[in-house]
Amino acid sequence: MGPASLQEEREPGKKSKEEMESYSCLMLAGSQLENTLQQVTVPVSMKEVGGYIEKQVAYLSGGRGEDSSVIITLPECSAFSDIPEEALAKVFTYLTLIPRTRQPGVKFIVILDRRLDTWTSIKTALARIAASFPGNLHLVLVLRPTSFFHRTVTDIGFRFSQDDFMLKMPVVMLSSVTDLLRYIDENQLTSEFGGTLDYCHSDWIVLRTAIESFAVTVKDIAQMLQGFGTELAETDLPDEGKAIEHLLETHTEKYRKLKDAIRSVSKEGRHLLSSLETSGKEDDSQWDVKLDWETVQRLLAQLRDMESAFDGFFEKHHLKLHQYLQLLRYEQSFQEMDLCLEHLMCQEKELSTNVNTLAQTEQALKRLDYLESNAQEVMARAQIIILHGHQLSAGHHYAMALIMQRCNELRHHCDTLSAALKTKHSVLLQTHQLLLCLEQAQTWCDDGAYMLANQLADKFQSKEGAQAALRDIEKFLEETPSMLTSGLDPLAIEYEAVITPQLQAQIEKTFEKHTAVQQMIQNRQASLKKLADKHVRPIQLVAPRPENPPRSKSPLFSPKHSDGLKFTFDLSLPGKRASRKSPNPRKIEVIHDYQESRSCVSYNLDGDDSPDLLKRHVMRELIETERIYVEELLSVLLGYRAEMDNAALSGLLPPILRNKRDILFGNMPEIYNFHSRVFLQDLEGCLEAPEGVGACFLQRKESFQMYECYCQNKPRSEALWRQFSDCSFFQECQRKLEHKLGLDSYLLKPVQRLTKYQLLLKELLKYSTDSEGTSELQGALAAMLDLLKSVNDSMHQIAITGYEGDICELGRVLMQGSFSVWISHKRGPTRMKELARFKPMQRHLFLYERALLLCKRREDHGDGSDKTPSYSFKHCLKMTAVGITENVKGDVKKFEIWYSGREEVYVVQAPTVEVKMAWLNELRRILTNQQKLLRDEAYQHGQMAEYVPLSPPLTERGMRPSRGVPRGCLPGLDFVSLSADVFLCLRSQSPRPRSPRQLPRPRPRHCSQRH
Repeated sequence: MGPASLQEEREPGKKSKEEMESYSCLMLAGSQLENTLQQVTVPVSMKEVGGYIEKQVAYLSGGRGEDSSVIITLPECSAFSDIPEEALAKVFTYLTLIPRTRQPGVKFIVILDRRLDTWTSIKTALARIAASFPGNLHLVLVLRPTSFFHRTVTDIGFRFSQDDFMLKMPVVMLSSVTDLLRYIDENQLTSEFGGTLDYCHSDWIVLRTAIESFAVTVKDIAQMLQGFGTELAETDLPDEGKAIEHLLETHTEKYRKLKDAIRSVSKEGRHLLSSLETSGKEDDSQWDVKLDWETVQRLLAQLRDMESAFDGFFEKHHLKLHQYLQLLRYEQSFQEMDLCLEHLMCQEKELSTNVNTLAQTEQALKRLDYLESNAQEVMARAQIIILHGHQLSAGHHYAMALIMQRCNELRHHCDTLSAALKTKHSVLLQTHQLLLCLEQAQTWCDDGAYMLANQLADKFQSKEGAQAALRDIEKFLEETPSMLTSGLDPLAIEYEAVITPQLQAQIEKTFEKHTAVQQMIQNRQASLKKLADKHVRPIQLVAPRPENPPRSKSPLFSPKHSDGLKFTFDLSLPGKRASRKSPNPRKIEVIHDYQESRSCVSYNLDGDDSPDLLKRHVMRELIETERIYVEELLSVLLGYRAEMDNAALSGLLPPILRNKRDILFGNMPEIYNFHSRVFLQDLEGCLEAPEGVGACFLQRKESFQMYECYCQNKPRSEALWRQFSDCSFFQECQRKLEHKLGLDSYLLKPVQRLTKYQLLLKELLKYSTDSEGTSELQGALAAMLDLLKSVNDSMHQIAITGYEGDICELGRVLMQGSFSVWISHKRGPTRMKELARFKPMQRHLFLYERALLLCKRREDHGDGSDKTPSYSFKHCLKMTAVGITENVKGDVKKFEIWYSGREEVYVVQAPTVEVKMAWLNELRRILTNQQKLLRDEAYQHGQMAEYVPLSPPLTERGMRPSRGVPRGCLPGLDFVSLSADVFLCLRSQSPRPRSPRQLPRPRPRHCSQRH
């Protein structure tokens, strides 16, 4: 994707279908809102007629007459005749338009109240009404003057003028309010006409003003939303990253202001609705209030629809703009990396492999080593860019195809460069080896000539001297280089790829020299054999002149080897470049399946649910999640751990964190190296043969012990994270990685992965009944469950406090758990504790290979997740002095642990019978192993262990004698119990057995501490 491709992505016509659809939805919602506003908005506003409305020239009381005609009341107004015609027309237009916008064709009834006026005023008012009233005037009801004189004048005047008025509008003269009730119901008239309709003119003005203000505000908001949407749709994408960032900030700021305005007008609308609801509840007969409520409700609903459409469009546009910024930056990184790779490839081409001497070869190898070192560093950066491209594609980037094309181009360039460097390295190594062989051959030839020249004639004139010289020659011939013994043809075949004309000339010259030296040696051997067979006259030999000056033997060159074309990140030292000397370099590739979910593999197989196919799907999930797991570990190690060495971020990193990287991350690099270089490859090898995955887990069983170290460090890591979680350094790293979750979530990944394995193994085992590899799968599942238990036990073990010795000397922790414990002492001042046996102590027991620890669980003070348990050490019982009684009277969950010949007895109550049996089995196994060791030691010291007849079976209670030596054991023998009905007796280490009365009281051999 070059500049032309970027230009295509900037074209407005290239907008996505979803973006265009959301823009159409925004325009449609705006159009609907405008239509509603046109329907409910009155062309004449309150501002234009507000002064006359406030003077109460006319008003809408909300009453209705016959045929639902709307009543407009013209109360007594001394200044009615002074109102201009234009203003009166606007007042009538405003009052009639309010109901007409909701009910087109509605009729009107005008009540003209002139009870205190004259006929002249009535006549003038009727004439002005006839001239200015714009609506469908159904009836004019006139309350004539109440005084006798004016009423008489009015009757006479109306009689003569009735025909003129009736032609224009129906007019009815009413003598009193009682006559008015014949035309209009009492509940539709206000109190001034003797009715019950509740009407407050000032409240009506406030309400109308609020409704009109709300409608105008909604209209303005709609226009702003449409205008901003059009601006976004027509925005051309700039070429520079800073311009795009500025555009993003500008658009975001405008969007926030519009959202604030929408929230404000929505709040205003809800307040208006509340006011209308209050008015409607007080008087259900007010139809205009109900209509106003419906109008406001409708405007609010359409405003919400338009806001939703605008949010959707802005989100898609903002995402498009943000993704384009990512694309621009990715393109810039790609171009820079492409230039680096091209420069390296030019350097690789300039490095010649046409060398003819060892010095030239070694110099070329040094240059190649330096070039490979630079290439490894550049390709590591290229791998990060490829990984970033995969992350962008995984985020459903709109230019996914173009990004993947760039990733493939970088990968191709890296593979091409690696292959070229490897080829040249191989050629130079072969050339170096050939030149070494030629030098060794030439040195051998020179040494042979010097040997012949240095053989003194006077020394081998005798038979013994000749035989010694022959032996020297034979010994020298035994050291002939293999190149010379194999001949010219095998050498030409072996080094065919690197032999140049110059090297061919050297080879031929070397073999010619070898032929000459060999001929000299053969001649000397023939002469020496004759001298050895018979005594001849001494012959003075002349030392042959060497063909070449003496050559110093150069030390053997140790070639560097690189078995792989690909490279790896050396995470043991983050921030350093990968070593080219790695024996098994591997390329770490992050491969996503964008058509499937990252979290799991679906098992819906369109009806085909064969076990083999299900196993393959589970296997595919195991491998796919393993790849994702490796990728996540890599992102943490590169994006956080390695960045702690980044000088550009050193200002954001607290000084106290600089030397605590190993505490925060634990042994995650070790875990990553194991999974990326070993275990992932093992699992991928089982993709087509799932039956082998069990053996794979069992083979790497010991390697998984590294998780125990990681989990033991986890509390320290969490404490450190809680202290610095708000650090700017971690926030910047998270922003660069574009992680939605913080570092603490990724530090939990190894623990989560460990629990995931046993779930997947259970799935495989479910579909592998009676098939090949089932036993290995069962063993693998048991191994993973044991590992989880071991990790859990070790996590508890590290919380033990107060133990003064080295806890590692106790061996591996086998079991741990909480129990109720009663302690009984046989003698001494602590015997009184036997009286309190009904009060158990809560103790947490840790069973080791060599001891049993009793601890008290304590909760450390803290809030929330900071509240962690600890175990305060109380007693230590050495397993060499421990015995057990499996059954205790009265409770099937109890058993006894007695120490030093029952000097101390610990009655232990397990939470369940199953827990009790599990502990007894483990204790029995340890004691049995000790018995075997003691027996072996007895054999070594000539003291064979004796087995004596056992006492009769014990009762069902399984109780032991509380004093003395157990029945069935001879005096002077130490003893341990293996079950409720069996004693195993071993001979004591004492020189002579004593009677029971001579036996000293055994002293406690435990290291308990009393608290």
